[in-house]
Amino acid sequence: MNASSPDGPLISLSGVTRTYPVGGSHVHALDGVDLTVRAGEYLSIMGPSGSGKSTLLHVIGLLDRPDTGRYLLDGRDTGTLPDREQAALRLHHIGFVFQFFHLIPRLTAAENVALPLELAGVDAAGAAARVHQALAELGLEDRAGHRPDQLSGGQRQRVAIARATIMQPGILLADEPTGNLDRHSGAEVVELLEELNGRGIALLVVTHDPVIGERARRRIRVEDGTIVSDNGAGS
Repeated sequence: MNASSPDGPLISLSGVTRTYPVGGSHVHALDGVDLTVRAGEYLSIMGPSGSGKSTLLHVIGLLDRPDTGRYLLDGRDTGTLPDREQAALRLHHIGFVFQFFHLIPRLTAAENVALPLELAGVDAAGAAARVHQALAELGLEDRAGHRPDQLSGGQRQRVAIARATIMQPGILLADEPTGNLDRHSGAEVVELLEELNGRGIALLVVTHDPVIGERARRRIRVEDGTIVSDNGAGS
């Protein structure tokens, strides 16, 4: 899924809701969200803490199911898919980059990057070649045998990006990707993500940083579980 159908969006959410019980009440993390994203778009998702930004990203990434509404991914109704098929769709077509990297501490950089290939059943020789190429492209070939605790924050995030893109997904979801980095390392990560977007990957970035948010060609703002502004709506 490196491109959507020319007749339809890559991502289409209609009337999506997600509610969580908190104490004796319910919080509407998403409240009737409508959103379409086309292949290769670059979006930032901004809003205050607790507004529903990360929940929206998790629903798009098939990490969470909406309570109501419809989510079409490249024309497929994800709500009708069993968990196993959702997991396969997520593995092959969606990459994730998180604030805290989520690398496995006991594995080397190369072993972390190889995980999606192993899950997909790629043979060891083929996986090794792809991992080497991915790390080399990110300037990490000399860090392949290092564990995460032997890497800088910027290097860890680049390893995470290599893992997120090793399956050549059509969508890259980044949740506060610079939130745990210094300004210089954060800028390098943003430039890398934008380079990947330039190759045709749809890039959705959740961020609190208005400087990063303003870099995106399309910017949406979420408040109280709803999209209150979208400079690319209808485009």
